[in-house]
Amino acid sequence: MEIQDLMPLIIIAIILIAVAILFTFIPVMLWISALAAGVKVGIFTLIGMRLRRVVPNRVINPLIKAVKAGLDVNTNQLESHYLAGGNVDRVVNALIAAHRANIELTFARGAAIDLAGRDVLEAVQMSVNPKVIETPFIAGIAMDGIEVKAKARITVRANIDRLVGGAGEDTVIARVGEGVVSTIGSSTAHTKVLENPDSISHNVLSKGLDAGTAFEILSIDIADVDIGKNIGAILQTDQAEADKNIAQAKAEERRAMAVAQEQEMVARVQEMRAKVVEAEADVPLALAEALRSGNLGVMDYMNYKNIDADTDMRDTIGKLSEDKQDDHDQ
Repeated sequence: MEIQDLMPLIIIAIILIAVAILFTFIPVMLWISALAAGVKVGIFTLIGMRLRRVVPNRVINPLIKAVKAGLDVNTNQLESHYLAGGNVDRVVNALIAAHRANIELTFARGAAIDLAGRDVLEAVQMSVNPKVIETPFIAGIAMDGIEVKAKARITVRANIDRLVGGAGEDTVIARVGEGVVSTIGSSTAHTKVLENPDSISHNVLSKGLDAGTAFEILSIDIADVDIGKNIGAILQTDQAEADKNIAQAKAEERRAMAVAQEQEMVARVQEMRAKVVEAEADVPLALAEALRSGNLGVMDYMNYKNIDADTDMRDTIGKLSEDKQDDHDQ
């Protein structure tokens, strides 16, 4: 075949390739859908989105929903929020929900909430349908030393104006827990808490715990109240045990000192006995010296020995009498 015969086929192939490239680069079907929905979007606007690396359906489809819902938004707003890393579809859904519920929410605030990392649609839904947050058991000690455990249910509603920069659920739970503990601790007896558990909720709710948070506390209800340990008795028992240990330690210290003093006295007695023995050893020497020097006569020495023997006899008789008395007593 000659080239002239192939030219029509080549032209048709070029046209098909051009149309395929056109439909790939330009979302014609999305443009047709927008026109059918009454949303005026220029074909060059879609081409500009492609050039700016914006996925057109991520912007046009939410725009169609917004226009159908009667919202006043435009392509530039949605595209700028997409380029900032936001979720355009979620923001538009939140705006539609807020519009249906007569909640004042502008696109700028909704975009700011979304870029802040919060779920703006969930916040709007929570504004319409309040959320119940259940706390774990919170333990407090009444003035009589009895531990009281209370579980609270906190009904909160999202505060759209404070979603950006407002504290979350953890802060609300912590503040309510602090209020419950202080209320139980100020009660003179645990029976008063059991009789009027609503006093806890009234006292806690009056403190304005939702200040600075992203929520508005509607009610605080005490779901359950339990009695815990007798902390006062446990503390007294521990104190008594500590006092006993201290007293035992002091008594042991006194006993050790007494034992040491006793050993010291035994040593002193042995020392005195040694001195007595030493003195008794000097007696014969003194007698010999007295006889030698003539200061003591033979008769005087004999009288001394008789007196000494008589004294030993009396001591022996006295010991025998004591032994017989002991045997008789037994």
